Amino acid sequence: MKTTEPATAGDFVISREFDAPRELVWRAWTESARMARWWGPRIMTTPVCEMDVRPGGAYRIVMRSPDATDYPIRGVFLEIAPPDHLVLTMDCSEHPAAWHQMVKPGSLPGDNPAGLLLTTVTLEEIGHKTVLTVQTRFDTAAIAAAIMKMGMHDGWSQSLDRLQELLAGS
Repeated sequence: MKTTEPATAGDFVISREFDAPRELVWRAWTESARMARWWGPRIMTTPVCEMDVRPGGAYRIVMRSPDATDYPIRGVFLEIAPPDHLVLTMDCSEHPAAWHQMVKPGSLPGDNPAGLLLTTVTLEEIGHKTVLTVQTRFDTAAIAAAIMKMGMHDGWSQSLDRLQELLAGS
């Protein structure tokens, strides 16, 4: 059973069909070496990807831009239901101050204007293919709008393109 409810106006939802078995897509989401190869927009690298994939287990992912700016994300796995779905928190509080200012101008150092995001990853098997859906719930519609304006859809699209490339090479 998933802890999230149906999408609301403040949620971000993206889906993609992969020509790959669900178990392979699951491993790409739950094995740090695989995830580090596809996570983040194309211009980013992922020098850190640590995951303790179990309910209550923590993870930390660091995306690095070409100018060597790090964008750390950390969180906790709330639900693990192989190979059906994952539910996890996403905390971007360690992102650079400039990013926080784009989310909420006037943010003070130590603030976390994006709040704690709740993300559900669902894998649906359809024949020999897998439909992946990522749903992120924001604390407010204003936070969702600010992060969407910064390119969340493009970033996820590029990540899923990279995931497709990884799966095609497996």
